[in-house]
Amino acid sequence: MKNLTGIKFHLDFWSIVKIITIATMCLFIVYPFYTIITKSVFSTKVEGMTLYNFKRFIEKPYYYKSLFRSLFVCSCTVLTTLFIGVPVAYLMTRYNILAKKTMHILIIMSLMSPPFIGAYSWIILLGRNGLFAKLFQSIGMKAPTIYGRGGIIFVFTLHLFAYIYLYTSGAMNSIDSSLEEASENLGMNKLRRIWTVTLPVVLPSILAGCVMVFMTCLADFGTPMLLGEGYVVLPVLVYNEYMSESATDPFMASALSVVIVCCSLLMLTFQKLVIDKRNYQMSSLRPPVEIQLHGSKRFLASLPIFLVVFFASLPQIVVICQSFVERSFSGVVKGINLNNYRTIIKRLYVNIKNTYVFSFVAIVFIVVVGIFIAYILVRKKGKVANFIDMLIMFPYVIPGSVLGIGLIIAFNKKPLVLVGTAAIMIISFVIRKLPYTVRSGTAFLYQMDPFVEEASINLGVPPLKTFFTVTARMMLPGVMSGAVLSWITCINELSSSIMLYTGKTSTIAVAIYQEVVRMSDGTAAALATILTVTTIFSLLLVFRATKGKVKIV
Repeated sequence: MKNLTGIKFHLDFWSIVKIITIATMCLFIVYPFYTIITKSVFSTKVEGMTLYNFKRFIEKPYYYKSLFRSLFVCSCTVLTTLFIGVPVAYLMTRYNILAKKTMHILIIMSLMSPPFIGAYSWIILLGRNGLFAKLFQSIGMKAPTIYGRGGIIFVFTLHLFAYIYLYTSGAMNSIDSSLEEASENLGMNKLRRIWTVTLPVVLPSILAGCVMVFMTCLADFGTPMLLGEGYVVLPVLVYNEYMSESATDPFMASALSVVIVCCSLLMLTFQKLVIDKRNYQMSSLRPPVEIQLHGSKRFLASLPIFLVVFFASLPQIVVICQSFVERSFSGVVKGINLNNYRTIIKRLYVNIKNTYVFSFVAIVFIVVVGIFIAYILVRKKGKVANFIDMLIMFPYVIPGSVLGIGLIIAFNKKPLVLVGTAAIMIISFVIRKLPYTVRSGTAFLYQMDPFVEEASINLGVPPLKTFFTVTARMMLPGVMSGAVLSWITCINELSSSIMLYTGKTSTIAVAIYQEVVRMSDGTAAALATILTVTTIFSLLLVFRATKGKVKIV
């Protein structure tokens, strides 16, 4: 084919896939964010384009303090997760910890459970009428409060330390043991060796985990909304400005969204400038040997792991137990039965159905699109592929609440009206969860020898047919492991869903939040148990399919 200038270009199948992918990503990612930026420079109080919203943000303590609160919570959570995650990773990789595989699975399960369920569980335990609070009162003591910044940091820490653990343990398993042996031969004691050799080598991975923790805290809506009680952080402020009946200001909400995205971009820039410069390459021909402990030494090394895993898993245990407790409107226990489940099936069946239907449809799109995009990124490298990679990963920078606002502003008018439909919910799921599957597919494809495809083509099979009959089939196991992780995060999604839902498109996560606000603990726990059981079952499938080698990060 020739364009108007007479220059030839080849429009094959993969060129068409690239064009469709870029057009779709621009429509549902770039365009919504563009609408947020344009909305942020207008105001009902000033005519024409203006920076009034940003000036208001800088001048009004109500606004700029929310940024400082967010940064404070994120920074403290990074420090607390480091304090827990790095030692846990070292113990798990260097010693024969009791029930090590089980502990590893439970840590991952605690990460995949939505943090707002953890917040709700700790309200049941340490809230004003919580179980632990009553226990403390019975012995004449005052229980520590779960509300405010301390409670938010506490819940985030127990949920997100797993990021530090996974990144650090992966790096520690790749260290060449000759480095540590050489330091010991030079007379270093174990503590000095860890501080001067082991930690500097794995520092890039630790910092990468810190970035994940920071950005997840910055984007989370449910936990600070449930526990804040006046301690308002940026995502909650965005929600209040856009959705609150008392103070609805979409222009200010858009400006706040831009601030959140800028903070996320600064963190990613930090990752590029600092982390990438400190990467070390090792042959890993001699991975570290697990030290065999026995008796009391093994128990003492395992005890910290057991304690951390117990507190991290406690939210799931609490919601499951609470789901069988029927209470009266005043909170009095009426019995142990299945009435909470009967209630949610009668009253919230639509939410349950929507969650699984929307997530299933989203996963079908994610798997199909993920296979194509993963192949382009690995086998069709170039500037276009790099641009597609950037577009796919952009949702990592956009918090769910910001994406929700962008989709509402962009598709609330003709020619494409999607607000209030199931389609916009599914689109938000696909956009936010596609990176999991793409990264899983690319990792699998990098390990697959191109010789298999070349052999098929040499036997006379056309390249396109080779892709569908050979490559795609071989990629499917790797893609499916990422798809299951996408599925788990879809059914647990709250940040964008709380912005986009209507009565007909509400999901389980939204219903849990609403039930907690209404003080309906039993029904909220029953709904949370459904999500927890689904998450556990899905993770077990991933572990079985990958033989325990699932890669979350």
